[in-house]
Amino acid sequence: MNTEEHIRLFHQTYSAMRQEIGRVIVGHSEIVEGTLIALFSGGHVLLEGVPGLGKTLLVRTLGEVLDVSFNRIQFTPDLMPADILGTNLVMETPAGRREFQYQKGPIFAHLILADEINRATPKTQSAMLEAMQEKSVTAGGEIRRLAEPFFVLATQNPIDQEGTYPLPEAQLDRFFFKLLVTYPNANELTEVLNRTTEGTKTEVQKIVDRDTMLELQKLVRQVPVASHVKDYAVRLVMATHPKTQTAAPISNQYLRFGSSPRGAQTLVLAGKVRALTQARFNVSFDDIDAVSHAALRHRLILNFEAEAEGITTDLIVDQILKDVPRDAAVAA
Repeated sequence: MNTEEHIRLFHQTYSAMRQEIGRVIVGHSEIVEGTLIALFSGGHVLLEGVPGLGKTLLVRTLGEVLDVSFNRIQFTPDLMPADILGTNLVMETPAGRREFQYQKGPIFAHLILADEINRATPKTQSAMLEAMQEKSVTAGGEIRRLAEPFFVLATQNPIDQEGTYPLPEAQLDRFFFKLLVTYPNANELTEVLNRTTEGTKTEVQKIVDRDTMLELQKLVRQVPVASHVKDYAVRLVMATHPKTQTAAPISNQYLRFGSSPRGAQTLVLAGKVRALTQARFNVSFDDIDAVSHAALRHRLILNFEAEAEGITTDLIVDQILKDVPRDAAVAA
């Protein structure tokens, strides 16, 4: 299969997945697009929104569209690392002997829904996030590789923070995207009622299997990025670092720390996927801009002044996109 056929396959697969998800999920086009971009990039997603907006339904629908194994983990304060990773149990053999056997936990699947991840204790969160980063589990003195591809889609509630354990910034950095799920408008809410209160059930078809997903992920890495576009992504990330020569004025005023190098990696990888979704085999400035909020919003740490004035990281990214010129010569 040549490059053009690969691009056509990617575009067809992406369009089919969006169409199938759209049969269940009303609206949230940006959330669906962002989730699919992260999946094809091989990254994990954090979905944040108040209860009842369809976060869990979106992930469950994605699990039905993908022909891969899917597990849901409901995070609670009493959840232990062994409940996720698995543990050694004493089992009796047919010969009557007793021996330890490793029983795999729900983390051993291709697609994981980590529901309300901020309700688990830091000890359990760290076990989950270690699996996300290393794509392996250490238990009983052995390292066990997780299935490929491996995706974690986590949800969290921004309100009702009593009894929760907010993810530290270092752990948030391991998520490829952070997507904010908002309220539906009147038309979308009406459509939600039509689909959910009239006794009809929508069946979705499986679109992508494991081997196809791995092949498409390899294609993403092959998309070329021109040096001036890559330089633009670097300058965007450097502009988030306060008290440096490259910092944007708004970063100096409202940020304590800027984005890590993972932010630049996310911008480029996500830009590659977005180009392929539009049947292009090159990354543009617009691709970088389109994914910048999802890639950077959770990687910027606000200072006290920003929190006191109600400044959000999205507002800071907006201003940085205005301040950083696309032409490197202008920046110089």
